[in-house]
Amino acid sequence: MYLLGERILPGESKTIEVEIAKLHTMNKLKVPIFIERSKIDGPTVLFSACLHGDEINGTEIIRQLIRRKINKPKRGTIICIPIINIFGFINQTREFPDKRDLNRVFPGSKTGSLASRFAHFLVSEIIPNIDYAVDFHAGGASRFNASQIRIVPNNPELKKLASVFNAPFTLFSKNIPGSFRNACTKLGVKMLLFEGGKSLDLNDSITIEGINGVKRFLYHLDMLNPKKETTTATEKTIYIEKSNWVRANFSGMFHGLIKVGSFVNKGDVLAIISDPYGKVEHKLKAPNDGYIINVNDAPIVYQGDAVFHITTHLES
Repeated sequence: MYLLGERILPGESKTIEVEIAKLHTMNKLKVPIFIERSKIDGPTVLFSACLHGDEINGTEIIRQLIRRKINKPKRGTIICIPIINIFGFINQTREFPDKRDLNRVFPGSKTGSLASRFAHFLVSEIIPNIDYAVDFHAGGASRFNASQIRIVPNNPELKKLASVFNAPFTLFSKNIPGSFRNACTKLGVKMLLFEGGKSLDLNDSITIEGINGVKRFLYHLDMLNPKKETTTATEKTIYIEKSNWVRANFSGMFHGLIKVGSFVNKGDVLAIISDPYGKVEHKLKAPNDGYIINVNDAPIVYQGDAVFHITTHLES
């Protein structure tokens, strides 16, 4: 196979450093792409992370895949890109230097903004070479996501792959125009989007969920290195058809009472919002029965801020 103009021979390991741009200091900025090809033909799988530069838990998951040699396939080829948005990773920010969200500019343009040019590079040079992909994300700002896979509704093949990955939750969500997932779908790549943890944070439980899911995913494709054992999940993934945000009813100091992933009943107290002077406390209650799949870890909130993501309809 050929990737980025280089030939990858059967049984070969190769790291290709792609120069995507130069800093204003004229230093070259390169994105390392790790490729492991088996001697036996098979599918090509991409594991990518840090599309948003501050979502670093996915980078840790892929780092461990490489470190533990889980990325060395029994058959086929595994491509790992631990950091897509190297600019954001260096600056610990979500966006590219042009202030654009890389996950909203696909398929990009060869002559567009910096983010658009890099999106175009991924669409033209990487995506056409892959069959399956898992893209790792985390919650934005101070919001912590329970481990979950997101797939488009009414796609039996993706649903099967989600059940194989078996994160605690699987959320049906439509592709967002301009997103990496949408671009992959249009080019025939079967992608799972993993969400877990929050920005600028490493969480061991999220990392373990991601690694175990990858191993089950590769085992299903008959690609997992026989030296690596899979881990069977104790419970099956919960499919979520609809969910809503619970928003802060007052501004103040935020005292969350519910752990992410918990099931709550309508009327349960989710949090207390207080003034800073010990005079006023307001209870924030669950509007319905459901699982809490995202919690806000911010110490201070304003009225209307999204603070809990709760399921409203599960697949029966």
